Amino acid sequence: MQEIYNAIQSAAIKIDYAIKHEDTGYSDNQNSTGDIQLKLDIHSDNIIEEIFAPITSVKALASEEKAEPVTVHEEGRYLIGYDPLDGSSLADVNLSVGSIFGIYENDYSGKNLKAAAYVVYGPRVEMVTADEEGVKLFRLNADHTFAFIRDIKLEAKGKLNAPGGTQKNWLPHHKALVEHFFAEGYRLRYSGGMVPDLHQILLKGGGIFSYPGTSDKPAGKLRKVFEVFPFAYIYEKAGGEAIDGKTRLLDLSPEHIHDTTPCFFGSKEEIQKVRNAYANH
Repeated sequence: MQEIYNAIQSAAIKIDYAIKHEDTGYSDNQNSTGDIQLKLDIHSDNIIEEIFAPITSVKALASEEKAEPVTVHEEGRYLIGYDPLDGSSLADVNLSVGSIFGIYENDYSGKNLKAAAYVVYGPRVEMVTADEEGVKLFRLNADHTFAFIRDIKLEAKGKLNAPGGTQKNWLPHHKALVEHFFAEGYRLRYSGGMVPDLHQILLKGGGIFSYPGTSDKPAGKLRKVFEVFPFAYIYEKAGGEAIDGKTRLLDLSPEHIHDTTPCFFGSKEEIQKVRNAYANH
């Protein structure tokens, strides 16, 4: 596993350089779900594929930017599902963005995640890893090495509320849930980037991030393999929970690698309130 973490760190250094110094505009390409790709999306994807290619323990790579997984080493053990640059459209206005990685065995179902990691590219570059040893925070130093900072553990209850999705398309019970959190004094923290928002909740001790099913997208927007499962694993290992409104996210299996789902990540008390709000819907 350390070899994979090392590869993520190497890729992060190169992606951070690209974000700071290369073109943040749109390309002429679309990804498999019809999104116009930014040049940074394509470049970040290529960086990760190139760095992971020599690692013999990696069997296949599944990227949000590619229609199907790419086999790397037929005899390898791990399947990597990743979003090379989540929130990439925020880069041109200088907001934080990130890369997300899920390390799977056998297939890309939530139950087969063995570890997960993400990198946030902000004023500082930080990496969070999660495995059987817990959730750990690392920070990139001036000498281009990642130093361990601390273990991460969520409190049972937090103070932050990060509600995603277009509000006019929220269903009534979800709108009532969000308003309930604000009425209790939760603070709005939502940048439009999954990585920085979930990172903030983790480092500040707790809260709730939601991206529900909406009237226009009942199955949600965020992808299980590349975004949802890795963060669900991280939040559970940090002492929190992650559900789709009723069901534990890591109990879900995708029919296709680009399947989406509604998702809620947070401290235990916040997730229980989500369950209560969604119980009859």
